[in-house]
Amino acid sequence: MSIQNLLQLLKPARLTEIVDIGANPIDGEPPYRPMMVANNLCQVTGFEPQQDALNVLLKKKGQNERYLPYAIGNGSEQTLNICQASGMTSLLTPDKNMLQTFGIFAEFGKVKEKISIQTRTLDSIDEIEHLDYLKIDIQGGEMDVFKHGRQKLAHTVAIQTEISFMPLYENQPTFAQIDAELRNQGFVPHCFATIKNWIISPMVVNNNPTHPLNQLMEADMVYVRDFTKPDGMTDEQLKHLALISHVCYKSFDLTMRCVQLLEQRGVLAKGSVERYPQMISN
Repeated sequence: MSIQNLLQLLKPARLTEIVDIGANPIDGEPPYRPMMVANNLCQVTGFEPQQDALNVLLKKKGQNERYLPYAIGNGSEQTLNICQASGMTSLLTPDKNMLQTFGIFAEFGKVKEKISIQTRTLDSIDEIEHLDYLKIDIQGGEMDVFKHGRQKLAHTVAIQTEISFMPLYENQPTFAQIDAELRNQGFVPHCFATIKNWIISPMVVNNNPTHPLNQLMEADMVYVRDFTKPDGMTDEQLKHLALISHVCYKSFDLTMRCVQLLEQRGVLAKGSVERYPQMISN
């Protein structure tokens, strides 16, 4: 799979601009890591209000990465609930009843500190000029970002967001609400990046409280700009969608669709659609 060959085929006018809201690297490498390690492919702007996590990001960052300490939300002053498990820290209050239903989550979600914090809206961030690909995981606060980031998201072609089937926080928007908001903004579901099942208390399997059974808990879901309505996308948007879908998700069919549309517009040379499958096999 030759990324550089695809880059030469598409010839985007600039690097793909990636924004990571909640960049705390607790779940390992981000989904856009393959774009970061490829030469001249992307730039990353990450936001992380937890100082310890921000320090780790700043220490490891590369040339095309920058990390800022802003909490992205609805622009109001809110309370950041610092939880026992760093990955559960949220602007929302953990729902004790829901947490107790899922065993060890009751411990994970214990609030050990509350910090007053001024949030900023995505649309108000001057440091972001372009936003092609958004990755967001902020424990229930995603809806506020989407609703107060519509101007910047109007140019975005891909979003990977955490969604919740069983809300672990008070007043946390569920999958259905997130899905409706993103569809209204012109996105369609593309794939699940990850799906997390859990076990319902009091059952424990093999003395392992984190061993899952069938209950859907949450997932990371990928949304893309509606490719069935290509007139709503510029040539540059199609190029970045083609790169993101190819490199980050191996969605070669979506990339090929973008290449076809660009060829039909006369942006790419005739025969580009036939050339693309060779790049997958190489």
